[in-house]
Amino acid sequence: MAGEPAGRIPFLGLTGAIAAGKSEALAALERCGAATLSSDAVAHELLAGDELRDILVERLGARVAPGGVVDRTAVAGEVFASDEDRAWLEQTLWPRVGERIGAWYAALTEREPPPVAAIVEVPLLFESGMEQVFDATIAVVADDAVRRERAGLRDHAGLEERESRQLGQEEKSQRADYVIRNDGDLGALEAKLSELLATIGA
Repeated sequence: MAGEPAGRIPFLGLTGAIAAGKSEALAALERCGAATLSSDAVAHELLAGDELRDILVERLGARVAPGGVVDRTAVAGEVFASDEDRAWLEQTLWPRVGERIGAWYAALTEREPPPVAAIVEVPLLFESGMEQVFDATIAVVADDAVRRERAGLRDHAGLEERESRQLGQEEKSQRADYVIRNDGDLGALEAKLSELLATIGA
């Protein structure tokens, strides 16, 4: 990327529509030499810790942490019933996720050899405003019929319902710096991503 310091590891955000293949893309990018991280995995780790458990219990009640362990399904049931609670959770969780991602990226500079890129999967990349922290963004997209089949959904309405709190696939594509179509098999997806990494590295 033009203007980057020599040796700096490109820092990329990966997103995409439901069932477009974000997780498969992340795994393929790792096989191609990138360091990868899932923001969902980071969030799950944080929710398993004492700090967020206590914050959630104070706000939502002990029912979201039976036996002292956060029940993510119970949390979702509480916060998605209220726009105010959902906004509160996002404002509580996302900065902490961002801090963990920043620390992970900083530690990559000590790797020998360094990865060809550092890529973080963020399902709500644009919705959360996190795209600003990355050098560039990648959106994985696929035809609706393909996504319905992968998600085990019978109709378009089912897909729309699951996507109701996300930006549409077309808008994600327009906002991303790179768009990868994933209508074929994993081999084709990996080949496209390998080519993309070579382009970014150049």
